[in-house]
Parts: sequence; C-alpha cells; structure tokens
Amino acid sequence: MSHNILRRITNEQVRHRHIHMTTTPMTPPLTAETIETVISNLPVQGRVVLKLLLLQYLDVTHDEILFMVSDRPDPRCVSGKKPVTTMTQESIAAMTSRRDEYLRRVRLRRERTSLQCTALRTLSETADAMAGCAESLLIERGVPAEAMTGLKSQARTALPQPAIRALLTRWEKDDISAEEFQRYRLAIELQTLLRYAERFRKRLDQAEQERRTSDQTTLQDHEIAHIWGLPAGTLAARKVKFLSQYLVALQSKLSGIALPTQSAPSLDLWKDTIAELSRTPIQRSRAVYDGLEQTESALIDKLTAYVAIDVPESIESKFWNSLVFGASSNAVHSEPTRTLFGLQRLISMQHDFDRSPAALKDLLLARTAPIPKEPVGTLAAPAEPSKPEITELQKQILHNFLGEDASGRGSDKW
Repeated sequence: MSHNILRRITNEQVRHRHIHMTTTPMTPPLTAETIETVISNLPVQGRVVLKLLLLQYLDVTHDEILFMVSDRPDPRCVSGKKPVTTMTQESIAAMTSRRDEYLRRVRLRRERTSLQCTALRTLSETADAMAGCAESLLIERGVPAEAMTGLKSQARTALPQPAIRALLTRWEKDDISAEEFQRYRLAIELQTLLRYAERFRKRLDQAEQERRTSDQTTLQDHEIAHIWGLPAGTLAARKVKFLSQYLVALQSKLSGIALPTQSAPSLDLWKDTIAELSRTPIQRSRAVYDGLEQTESALIDKLTAYVAIDVPESIESKFWNSLVFGASSNAVHSEPTRTLFGLQRLISMQHDFDRSPAALKDLLLARTAPIPKEPVGTLAAPAEPSKPEITELQKQILHNFLGEDASGRGSDKW
C-alpha cells in the first residue's frame, strides 16, 4: 500500500515537473550576433562608446568616425575664437589614424597571445612525445627501471654540455663503442627533453593567463579620450550612461520582457559579453618577414630545429622572446614595426612536422648517433687556398660605396 502511494506521488511530481518545464520559456543563449544587434540599436553616441570599449572585437565604421569628428569639442572655443567647422580632411585623417593605431595594437595583442598558447601547447606535446620515445629506446637497449627513475629525477639539475664533451672525447679515443655512445647520448637527450617539456608547460600556463587577461581587457578611458578627443569628465558620464542602457537592453532582449530604462542592470551580463566576444574568431594579420635572424633562410633553419626541439638550451629563451615580440631581442621594440611573422611560420611548420612514434624514434636515433670516423690510411683533403686580406685602402673604398648605414648598429632598422 505504502509503495503504491510513494510511486503515485513520484509519478505526480514527474508529471508536474514536465508540465512546468514545457510551459516555462527558455532564455535564448547570449551570442555575438545578439550583442552586435543590441549595440547597433543604441544611439550613435552609445554605439561609439561601446565599440571603442570593445575595439579588439568590434569595428568602428567610417560614419561613426565622422560623428566623432563633429562631436568632439572645438579647442578654439576655449581660446575665445569663433569656431568655423571641425569637419576637415585633416581632422578625419587624424582620427582615423588614431583609431587604426589602437585597433592594430589590441588586435595584435589578441592574436599574439593566441599564437603563443597554440605554439607552446604543440611544443609541450612534442617534447613529451619525444621524451617517451627516448625512454622506450633506452629500455630496448637494456637500461633498467631503477636507472630510468634516476635519470628522470636528475633531469632538472643535469648539465648536458660537459657530459656531451666527455662522451665525444671518449669516442675520439676509442674508449667507447658505438652502441654505448648512443645509449649514453640517448640518456642525455631524455633529460634535455624532460627539461624542455617542463619549461614549455610553465611557459604555457603564463601564456594562458596572459591570454585570459588580454581577452578581458577593454580600451582604457584615456585611450578612448585620445581617439575621440573628449574631456575625461564628459567621457566618464557617457560611459556610465550608455553602459547601463546597453545592459538593460541586453537583459530585455534575452528575457523577452521590456524593462524600464531606469532599472538596475545585471553586471554579470558585461562579463558574459566579453567572454562571448572572446570566443569569436581571431582576425589573422598579414605579416611579412621583418628581419629576424638577419635573413629569412636563417630564420627558417632555426624554426625547423625549434619545431624538432633541437635548439640549444642556452639560446632557446632568447629565440622564443624574439618570436613573441616580433623583433630581435637585442633590438629596440616599436609597435609599428612589430609583427608576428616568426610565430605564424612556427605554427605552420608545426602542422607539417611528423610526430608519429616511428618518425620520432628515427629522428632521435639520427640525432644521437656517433660521428662517423674516417678510416685509417685515407689522405687528407687538400686545404683550400686562403683568401687575401683586405687592405685598409680597400676597406675605405668599400665603406664609401656602402655609405654611413654600414656602421654595424643593427637596432637602427627598428
């Protein structure tokens, strides 16, 4: 009897819950199209304020630039002169230039942080995969499990260069066989790859944090005032007014209920707006070769080694910084010359890199193989004739042809 009552009550609750779920209207999800629609329905001042705040996601049109030019206060009124007109070709070009400057800066930052995370994630996965292949090759060569554990625990403090030099010395003196040489060399390579994997993981965590911070950063008040030419007080009043209007209009559109303009908006909708816009596709910049590593062929060679985790640890951090900042680490960075050519090429080469276990094992075996020795009794190759040295007079003549730009200061080009 009691079981039947409980069953009947449960069925009644399920039925009422189903009726309630079917009759309650579902709130539509927040999308980028909804955000753009709500912003486009605001007054022109509100559209400009919201688009400048979200400049890394939204575009300011030419008509809105014309409105900003005509809307800004004329400085001639302050000086007591009668204004004639503020709509000139020079003022329009100046405001367009300022808009383009900040637009390039914020979108380049967004693209760079995204490319950083993509490249570091692939580098970390490649280092882990190569370390796994090196471990399996050592196990195949009879290295016991205790020795493997010791190699991994000592990887962080191991010094590879002295060990490699000692190994090469023994190989040149015939104190070690080729099999032993490769086994020791694989152990050094395993420790190097483990250090690289840890370095890439830490760097990826920092890049992810930088990307999240960049996605949540809007244009600052002084930057908007610089573009628009407004006083700080006027801009602050407009920002408060139209942010409130936008949030109320967005809440009304999502709920389907017209809310009064004076109602208190939900601040979470602003966070949701930025979070939704951060998921929109990133506009890729068209970067050209910008002088990294002095020549493009030298850069490609270094990127090829970097994709395969074959760059010396002593120069890896410096090379990575040059890729991230788009210029040589010894150069003076300037925003107009900074591009993302190195990072873009690195990611495209990572897509073409074969990370299958068989390919990685072949790569490690070729990298750790001993240097072939010349057979005994072979004749040495004839030495190349030495080139004559350039005299001081010839150096002066060359200097006159090259001009003053050949002073050796590589940072002048930046």
